[in-house]
Amino acid sequence: MIMNALQGKVVILTGASSGIGEATARVLARSGARMVLAARRGERLEQLKLAIEQEGGTAVYQVTDVSVEAQMEVLARLALDTFGQIDVLVNNAGIKWDRMIDVNIKGVLYGIGTVLPHMRERRQGHIINVSSVTGHIVRKTWAVYSGTKFAVRAITEALRQEEAENNIRTTIICPGGVDTELVHTITNEEVKRDIEASMDIALTPEAIAHAIAYAISQPPQTAVNEMIVRPTRQEL
Repeated sequence: MIMNALQGKVVILTGASSGIGEATARVLARSGARMVLAARRGERLEQLKLAIEQEGGTAVYQVTDVSVEAQMEVLARLALDTFGQIDVLVNNAGIKWDRMIDVNIKGVLYGIGTVLPHMRERRQGHIINVSSVTGHIVRKTWAVYSGTKFAVRAITEALRQEEAENNIRTTIICPGGVDTELVHTITNEEVKRDIEASMDIALTPEAIAHAIAYAISQPPQTAVNEMIVRPTRQEL
């Protein structure tokens, strides 16, 4: 079912060079989606593009800083010039404790802004924003990161209400513990210790990729608006 539903869809995916983004790119491409990959690490993107093509998939890429609106516009233009349409945007790019406001909030807004006119014109589309369980709960030392993820949920819910009449679907994906490279970017030692201690129960990035694929694969009249995907043994 998922493969048939994703066949031929054009998907813009940010944060594609590693972790959840890389796994999502591979899962969606295997299901027939045509991938437009974005991240800041061009070498990683080139490797991912080649890997997808070797498996019979289709992908193009653009080195992109999601916090720069002009670069997001270039990314959307690449999708339209190459494939003629944009069916899905997955706002996945994110970092912890560095440039959080720019990437986690502005990046999401710029991504939405660049694809929304096209989706409105076609009166169809799907925007998926990757938030976090920390967008539902707040813990000490997590104030700014949680704040950005609460913002992503608020932005996505408002978008859902505003664009329902245009048949544009929205989905918020809220992962719990996932074993990705982001763990190694944390500079707060207390937070880093907490996360590293939970890595033995952490999900693989593929678990979140499959959740994204599930949301996209639903019939046009069905919108999966939010999913929380935690390791079974994670308490918070």
